[in-house]
Amino acid sequence: MSGFPKVFTGSRFFVLGLGRNGLPAATALAAMGADVLAWDDTPSARAEAARQGIALADPEVGDFHADALVLSPGIPHILPAPHPATARATAQGIPILSDADLLYRAVRAAGSAARFAGITGTNGKSTTTALLAHILAVAGQKVAAGGNLGPAALALPLLPDGGTYVLEMSSYMLERIAALRFDAAAMLNLSPDHLDRHGDMAGYAAAKRAIFARQDGGCVAVLGIDDAESAQTLPAGHPARVVRISGTRPADVWAERGVLRDAGGPILDLKRAPALPGAHNAQNAAAAAAMALALGADRASIARGIETFPGLPHRQARIATIGGIGFINDSKATNADAAACALACYPRLVWIAGGIATAGGIAPLAPFFPAIAHAELIGRDAPAFAATLAAHGVPHRIAGTLESAVPAAFAAARASGAPVVLLSPATKSFDQFSGFEARGERFADLVRALAAQQDEQNGRAA
Repeated sequence: MSGFPKVFTGSRFFVLGLGRNGLPAATALAAMGADVLAWDDTPSARAEAARQGIALADPEVGDFHADALVLSPGIPHILPAPHPATARATAQGIPILSDADLLYRAVRAAGSAARFAGITGTNGKSTTTALLAHILAVAGQKVAAGGNLGPAALALPLLPDGGTYVLEMSSYMLERIAALRFDAAAMLNLSPDHLDRHGDMAGYAAAKRAIFARQDGGCVAVLGIDDAESAQTLPAGHPARVVRISGTRPADVWAERGVLRDAGGPILDLKRAPALPGAHNAQNAAAAAAMALALGADRASIARGIETFPGLPHRQARIATIGGIGFINDSKATNADAAACALACYPRLVWIAGGIATAGGIAPLAPFFPAIAHAELIGRDAPAFAATLAAHGVPHRIAGTLESAVPAAFAAARASGAPVVLLSPATKSFDQFSGFEARGERFADLVRALAAQQDEQNGRAA
């Protein structure tokens, strides 16, 4: 954290959860003059906080008072069951906030009028966040990106007037904001996810809708219209200027025959943006372009930013081509809707899928099954996926692990003539991995090892 004066002197914050968000939040708040107490249920996390000079206190023991409880996103405060500390805070009327809300308060208390751009949706928000930040940087603006993507919000530096914070906002973060107002906010899409945390689809949509809270007539609300849930999300009579975006059909900013455009004409032929394949990425580009225009970027910079965007790891990243077969890492596809976006990009493929399925499993992906030459299934819900594929006549095998799936997928691709092996699991990863990143990295390691093995065999044959 850099550049902030002691804006929280005289305030006390209790930080619960000392992982990727919590520990940076605790150290930043202390640097800004706050009295900080912190806790984590994991001894090693507490030990690391103590090494960094953070005072520890068990929130379930003794007095518990603070101006706010700063809760890491993964810790529930309502459903499926509140952490005991959150129950104490609620009973005492202590606000429960995300670190993004405190970043906003700190920026304003420091006297900066930097803008805030927030991006949410079930899928695509990481790509759109990184893309918007890249565009604004190309346009010469001061920018800092983070939140659910990359650095924690309170790890970002103080930006001057005219700078922009670009924050990826999960539903877990959005349900804990009270002051944060986004000058530009985007809802990309909505499909069932995290229903255990929000109760049902209505609760999930309500949490996501908070990204538009406190906007006024000087703000912009960007709304994806490629799915009904998202298109109907904005509250009636919302005061912000609404910009509708689509990757497939006319809107305020949209892609038509692969060309990104708005009422002013073409912005960019998306063939020049290799890191953004498919209609879903066309919608991501439309959202980033709409927000960049609202934040003062010129059209040429927007086009140049989209064209030069390098992409993000684990999102349709080509790892290697082995014997003419491309291996694609789309581990970020943690639900069926995300996997659909990748499956739609390839007319013939071998598919690696499986893990902890979300509601509905892979049944919604049936329109893509004719393109699947063979499927290798991993993880907890592989048997359920196998049953769905069998009902549709899709050749498949329960591999169990990536270690078994990768070489088998290569063999299946060679036998069938499929030019692509796609890891797009359509599931959460926590049955076998610490997260989608670890799953994708393991896939990449296995593919590289397979490539080296094939090179060695080809060398011996020569």
